[in-house]
Amino acid sequence: MNPTSEPPKNATVTPLPDIDGLIAALRHRSRWKMLKELTCGEPRTITELAKVAGCGYDNASQHLAQLFHGGLVERGRGRVYQIPKQYIPTPGQPVLDYGHCLLRLDAV
Repeated sequence: MNPTSEPPKNATVTPLPDIDGLIAALRHRSRWKMLKELTCGEPRTITELAKVAGCGYDNASQHLAQLFHGGLVERGRGRVYQIPKQYIPTPGQPVLDYGHCLLRLDAV
């Protein structure tokens, strides 16, 4: 497809996360660790993500709220979080593509 052409009429266009929200959400190392864990493509509980990030449940909950409000993760039923599938180019690889930026999380 030509990059300047219009998407097909039946194509679903996913909006990119707001750039300011994305930048704000990425300001803390614990959030990077949580994102890396979520690159597997499967939902994780707050407790699981708190353990990965090395913080308590309440702190993890606040970090996840920042990631959610920044548009980097979505909430599921039962207080689980995951990265929307369209941002994971290859599940299981520590790479996220948010359109504005490509995050390589293998060094986190």
